[in-house]
Amino acid sequence: MTRVAEPVAADLPSGPAPGRGEATRRAIVETALRLFRERGYDKTTMRAIATEAGVSVGNAYYYFASKEHLVQAFYDQLHEEHVQRVRVLLDREPAFADRLAGTLLAWLEVARPYHAFAGKFFKNAAEPTSPLSPFSAESAPARDASIELFREVLEGSDAKVDPQLRPELPELLWLAHMGTVLFWVHDTSTEQSRSEALVAQAVPLIDRLVGLSRLRVLRPVTRQLVDLLHAISAASAQLDRG
Repeated sequence: MTRVAEPVAADLPSGPAPGRGEATRRAIVETALRLFRERGYDKTTMRAIATEAGVSVGNAYYYFASKEHLVQAFYDQLHEEHVQRVRVLLDREPAFADRLAGTLLAWLEVARPYHAFAGKFFKNAAEPTSPLSPFSAESAPARDASIELFREVLEGSDAKVDPQLRPELPELLWLAHMGTVLFWVHDTSTEQSRSEALVAQAVPLIDRLVGLSRLRVLRPVTRQLVDLLHAISAASAQLDRG
């Protein structure tokens, strides 16, 4: 059977009036997430999303140029909810360990409703060259926003950090967060309780290592860690360029 190509976004009419824009946009995202969960990412088309959301295909493309853009919108939405959930803690709590633990646990709470969807979605996001990967160029805005949140976790805390490590630490914390996310995707325990236990075990260790980074004897290790992070970042950039 010959597959009929979906319309190109640039060829479609402009969207609805601005007053309904945000509600329509959110409805499209929520519909897409439901269909991704029910049918799988690959089998869900923009036309199906538009039909289920009760909008025209043209309006769907007006808001999102592709399914990948829809996923990026999901990343943005999840980050906004994460920031809102952790705001009170970051405004009042100075202890680095408590700020980090609270931030990691807040993400688990916000993401919990999407856990069933995450397993089906992960096979696409895990592909290194996929624009859905959190390490891709397309995911850079969401990634940078998340790193900035971990920068706030650090800068508003009482942590004493080796000056050379401090600028790099937010990205290292984000990488630790990505490790938690990967664990969570595969966590089949009730309400992902093992993921919460992982955070409870990992945060004291991270807090300890951050504190030890100022010791002169450990500074060579700190330098090696920074060099490793730079190498990882360079490799990711090269992968994005193909």
